[in-house]
Amino acid sequence: MLHRRTVGDVMTKEVVTLRADTPLQQVAALLDANDIVAAPVVDDDGAPVGIVSASDVLRHETGIPDPQGRDGNDERAWSKARARSAGALMSSPAFTAHADWTIPRAARELRRRHVRQLPVVDDDGMLAGIVSRSDLLDAFIRSDAEIRGEIEQDVLGRILGLDEGTVAVEVRDGVVVLRGHLPEPRLVPVVVGLCQGVDGVVALEAHWGGPSLGGSRGRALPSLDSPLPE
Repeated sequence: MLHRRTVGDVMTKEVVTLRADTPLQQVAALLDANDIVAAPVVDDDGAPVGIVSASDVLRHETGIPDPQGRDGNDERAWSKARARSAGALMSSPAFTAHADWTIPRAARELRRRHVRQLPVVDDDGMLAGIVSRSDLLDAFIRSDAEIRGEIEQDVLGRILGLDEGTVAVEVRDGVVVLRGHLPEPRLVPVVVGLCQGVDGVVALEAHWGGPSLGGSRGRALPSLDSPLPE
């Protein structure tokens, strides 16, 4: 099967963590020194219990709650504004992800939770990494050479077993163009669907020709936004 990258493939495994009793001055220093925008707060066992972001620290320094009201009720918001430790300032509970999640699933969770990063936990609930919006975006920003290589080697070669040269692959700015002669017409939607599923593919155009496909030379097949033929 075609390998689809997961959260485990793109997450940061070496995570800067905080404890509930970490002083805010140290929190700010750690975020700055490591050039990160947030850090999970873990308990004594290593399980994430919350997360502190740079925006939390900045709001604390201004002495006012979150203007968009995501800090909860007024009492909790003002309590966080007077916080002196990571535990008092953190957003809790921590929304988490798992390493085997697909990239789209993690992206939907980030959007649903209105957060920019998610601690990643293992089957025991222990911290295994952290994934951010930029990590997920990087999964789709691939060079044309990487995309072409995966299509030629994995899709056409390993999965479909087509001989080298059966299908010519061109990739420019993520747009894939396929040209060639397939041994059977039923392979057309299979090839198109698998190639469209390769991470980083923006759009796809295919041109098949030759007697084996009934003289369909030059016929354009569906792009990413078009339904596959039945």
